Amino acid sequence: MLTGLLCGILLGFVLQRGRFCMVGAYRDLFLSKKTTIFLALFIAITIQSIGIFILQDNGVIALAYKPFFWLATIIGGVIFGFGMVLAGGCATGTWYRAGEGLIGSYIALFGYMLGAAMTKFGIFQPINQNLKTYQIQDSTLYQTLNISPWILIVILFAIVGFFTYKELKKPKRKIATLTPRKTGISHWLFEKAWHPFITAILVGLIAILAWPLSYASGREFGLGITTPSANLLGFLVTGNLDYIDWGVFLVLGIFMGSFIAAKGANEFKFRLPEKKTLGLNLSGGLLMGFGASLAGGCTIGNGLVNTAIFSYQGWVAVVFFIIGAWLATYLTIIRPQQIASNKIKS
Repeated sequence: MLTGLLCGILLGFVLQRGRFCMVGAYRDLFLSKKTTIFLALFIAITIQSIGIFILQDNGVIALAYKPFFWLATIIGGVIFGFGMVLAGGCATGTWYRAGEGLIGSYIALFGYMLGAAMTKFGIFQPINQNLKTYQIQDSTLYQTLNISPWILIVILFAIVGFFTYKELKKPKRKIATLTPRKTGISHWLFEKAWHPFITAILVGLIAILAWPLSYASGREFGLGITTPSANLLGFLVTGNLDYIDWGVFLVLGIFMGSFIAAKGANEFKFRLPEKKTLGLNLSGGLLMGFGASLAGGCTIGNGLVNTAIFSYQGWVAVVFFIIGAWLATYLTIIRPQQIASNKIKS
């Protein structure tokens, strides 16, 4: 199970240095109309998808198919998307930003763990179980179409490749940079800004690595954040070692990897936001934990992993993550700006 720690350290390091947070990818779609990070997410999905089905075709892993809990995914997706904007980071982003010293992320992380634990094995469990009675037996698109998943991989690769090419052909804007203080590998690892597409490639490769490592421990899945976070809180509260698995080591590794990266880049610093932001961090974290548990995963478990295996749950969750994120962005950022602008004009 210690390989989970290694995988998490790699992921946390890459996420921190690449500033790869899913909430930014979703929120940028509405605020600045930028699609670079969102496209980078799909690059990671495509790379992981290729790796997963190569592993399965060679008997290294065997994908376990579950029914598609459509109503829980829809409701949970909207709630999670809304919550991650309030929290100021997605589930994984909250873990790696806590490693940078952001106090607000510690608060959001606690809320996320608590919300997930209450939904998976606490007072909200009956709601979770009831919503998941609404299900469809086919869990993947290629099962329904009765085709090889490689057909879908080729289509995904072509679409993502086309938009990646268009993005790379855009004129590059010159950005002022400070004089480098480091040289060689240290400069590239800790000082030079990473292109989102490079980060996405690394995330995709780490996501592939997670599958055989997790399988070796008896856990039949790849990267996942929600259940391990809930399990970690369950262990801390009860002391029951049954809660500790590969996934728990993974999330702890993300924190450690981010801390190492932030220290190496001189970016680690304890920062305390204003009281209002702390309240949003906590409430957003609780909503994320509740929503991700209903939806069967967060922007990693659903948005990165389940999409890569072409499950309905993953792709439907992404759509409703976007809807929830848009709603929260509109109510907390866009609408207040419109009201303030109208007051100035009047």
